[in-house]
Amino acid sequence: MGLWLPNRRSLWRSKHPPFSFTIVGMAKGMFDVLCPCCQAILKIDPETRAVIAHTMPEKPKPIEDLASEVAKLKGEGARREELFQKHFEAEKSHGQVLQKKFDELFKRAKEDPDTRPPKRDIDFD
Repeated sequence: MGLWLPNRRSLWRSKHPPFSFTIVGMAKGMFDVLCPCCQAILKIDPETRAVIAHTMPEKPKPIEDLASEVAKLKGEGARREELFQKHFEAEKSHGQVLQKKFDELFKRAKEDPDTRPPKRDIDFD
């Protein structure tokens, strides 16, 4: 079985980058490759370097038990409200926290006025 590596040129310039591969070492017959984006199984012919067939994975049912899903949704409302209240309280005190940080830094700057701000990368040019 051959080893498949992505071809850089085809990944950047191709219309379909996930399916552009370079074959390293030829295989005798067709072989399967797992699609990186949709998890389908692709059957590849090494001679023609083409996808001969593909099999889509079976998707699980979205809802197994309707009653349990409804119970989950009812619990989500309380959790969202609690999270909202927590963030609301944090936002109310956010201005005070910023003011205290500013006051502390301003006090440090007054105590040591000779200290220059650190140089940025752009200042070294």
